[in-house]
Amino acid sequence: MPPSTTESVPPRGSAPRPPGTRPMADGRVRTAPLDQVRRRIATAWWPGLAGPVPAVAGIALRSRADAPRAGLIRPGGGSRIPKAPGGGPRGPWRLYEQARRAWDRPLTAYYLILGSSLLVTVLGLVMVYSASMIQALEYSLPASYFFRKQFVAALIGAGLLFLASRMPVKLHRALSYPLLLAAVFLMILVQVPGIGHAVNGNQNWIYLGGPFQLQPSEFGKLALILWGADLLARKQERRLLTQWKHLLVPLVPVTFLLLGLIMLGGDMGTAIILTAILFGLLWLAGAPTRLFTGVLGIAVFVGLLLIRTNENRMSRLECMGASDLGPKGECWQAVHGIYALASGGWFGSGLGASVEKWGQLPEPHTDFIFAVAGEELGLAGTLSVLALFAALGYAGIRVAGRTEDPFVRYAAGGVTTWITAQAVVNIGAVLGLLPIAGVPLPLFSYGGSALLPTMFAVGLLIAFARQDPAAKAALATRRPGVRWKSMRRRVKKRPSGER
Repeated sequence: MPPSTTESVPPRGSAPRPPGTRPMADGRVRTAPLDQVRRRIATAWWPGLAGPVPAVAGIALRSRADAPRAGLIRPGGGSRIPKAPGGGPRGPWRLYEQARRAWDRPLTAYYLILGSSLLVTVLGLVMVYSASMIQALEYSLPASYFFRKQFVAALIGAGLLFLASRMPVKLHRALSYPLLLAAVFLMILVQVPGIGHAVNGNQNWIYLGGPFQLQPSEFGKLALILWGADLLARKQERRLLTQWKHLLVPLVPVTFLLLGLIMLGGDMGTAIILTAILFGLLWLAGAPTRLFTGVLGIAVFVGLLLIRTNENRMSRLECMGASDLGPKGECWQAVHGIYALASGGWFGSGLGASVEKWGQLPEPHTDFIFAVAGEELGLAGTLSVLALFAALGYAGIRVAGRTEDPFVRYAAGGVTTWITAQAVVNIGAVLGLLPIAGVPLPLFSYGGSALLPTMFAVGLLIAFARQDPAAKAALATRRPGVRWKSMRRRVKKRPSGER
């Protein structure tokens, strides 16, 4: 017998007895089982149902989720959700529910980071091969010269990504100080005559022998994020971040040291990204608005001063949104980048069919590879790249927002700030919305020195996404042994004669 409930008999003259109840011999009223009452009401009301079932004494829904399954009311109230013959939501409601449940799963951030980063890297390899062929032939090199170097860097970066994703958080924190010291030492070596080399007017390279060279400032970004995250986490554990001096010292002085070493080489673009990382860490640490505004004002003033005192930087600033080459051709790169994007159309001219890469567009495989992608893949290809970066940025923010570990929050927020800010600066320069800063598109442009630390940083995000308790439990259930045991429990034993 299903369970039932009892209640006292209402006095005479009161409201009629609710449906689904009957008097007992001892004077009490027995209420019919809840499922039977709900089934009777639904059967009686369904032909002319125009709204939710009115409240009936003695009847209560077990939970809010029961209403959609019964097909009566929508979770937020109002009209009922249309039902399919099988009982589930129908049409757009079904797609919405499936998307919402998939988006709320604990492994969503993990798959977004892994999938979007790998897709951007693979698409970047394809575009590096297409955009660098003419450049390699101009230098009397094989057409696949730059692609092969980028492919080797991608393989090494994949190993670093896997290593970083499997390393515990304590080991990441332990590596922060040695990595920072190594980055500072290498950035000092860049300024030593005979060791550092200049490329396109910026002295920020160290040749390792043969075709290999290293840009230490790219590793300085990763070092600043790990060291700054560890510093702020230790101060938060001691409740020191409420004092402004602990927010600024020694984080801001060390950042200014790195910025000074970078600006000695004339690399304004990397200095902008490093400044964005600093502000991202301060924002995550909860810096007061006055303090945040003050540091931002100083950075803007110094940046404008450096731009005004350099003719090359001033010409780049003046070429924002330019539609003509200028009297001396100073806006050549910016204008031809717009030409490449404009000639791509909706779906592009096809892989390898770019015209601008035939000597018209400078740096087609590094800083302006997005323009070549727009010409060969069209608007659809460029929007796909933007969607992948947006997914990676959202996943990083989600990891930083859902963790309880302060180091994970600062490190994940710093990496997300780094990748998204650099992507915005690069793409904004190609579109003519920002001055040309000379920074590569993360995971997409040619350059092993930029690719290796970026892939290690993506491995950090993957490791942090795996540290979430819900993600740990979900990953544990996907192990082969656990899955086999769970499936074996569900399968019933068949008789010996059954097939």
